Amino acid sequence: MAGTTWRMGGVEWLLLVALGLLWGWTYFFGKLALAELGPLTLVLGRVGIAALALDLCVWAAGHRLPRALRAWGAFALLGALNNLIPFSLIFWGQTRIASGLAAILNASTPLFTAVLAHLLTRDERLTPGRLAGVLLGLGGVALMVGPAALAGLGREVTAQLAVLAGAVSFALAGIFGRRFRHLPPLVTAAGQVSASSVMALPIALAVERPWGRTPPGLVTWGALLGLGLACTALAYVLYFRILATAGATNLLLVTLLIPVSAVLLGTALLGEPLEPGHVAGMALIGAGLAAIDGRPLALAWARLRRASVAARAVLR
Repeated sequence: MAGTTWRMGGVEWLLLVALGLLWGWTYFFGKLALAELGPLTLVLGRVGIAALALDLCVWAAGHRLPRALRAWGAFALLGALNNLIPFSLIFWGQTRIASGLAAILNASTPLFTAVLAHLLTRDERLTPGRLAGVLLGLGGVALMVGPAALAGLGREVTAQLAVLAGAVSFALAGIFGRRFRHLPPLVTAAGQVSASSVMALPIALAVERPWGRTPPGLVTWGALLGLGLACTALAYVLYFRILATAGATNLLLVTLLIPVSAVLLGTALLGEPLEPGHVAGMALIGAGLAAIDGRPLALAWARLRRASVAARAVLR
């Protein structure tokens, strides 16, 4: 894709914020569902519900899924990188480490994406401003979650590595997913989760044998529906829309917004307190995103230069 011009305009930023809001619910719904379901069964339920919803939407919209075997092989690889591998690793990691620590580790996704895109593509280069912005954002996530989440950093190393591996998988998926930009986002999202469902079914049945468990209750079913319909079906339509115009590095900045979304949702809906550390962390994330975007800093610098010129003119 040499020569491709990726843009991060106002529409893309709005869609990115919307995607961050949707994915802010993932850890909440995941914790509820993991009380009664195994990680692999939860992944199967999540992508299965999303596949059913998106396939119906594709049919209703008059689109068609590709029939070529090569296309479905690509969907399978995308589904493995974007759903099956990271969902399984992160949900499994959540059973052993705190959600706050998992959020910090998952927020490393933009850093992995920036480095891998620089190495694997010709049109998404790693610049000093982008690197500084990503590191600022990652620091903001750590500040938001608080030092208590880092207390277990030296324990359950395998679970922490699993979450980091999930972040790398998300990064690779974003880079690989660029090749689907010629398809409608709805079709790409449907193909991805449909392939993921087919792959997840035998794995979940063989490893966890969910038929031997107590049937899930209403809370678990509600969490599954939330994960499948909002956090997966709708979210991935937005995901592929952003990816088609903004590129992988810009798209996966969304993982810096997920903790912000989770905190704000907790404050608005659950009455959880908004701590000074939350506000400071959000400000740091905002500064990081501004550094990555470049336009706010360029505008501020231009205004500063104009003010300096005007001041010198007055002094003369």
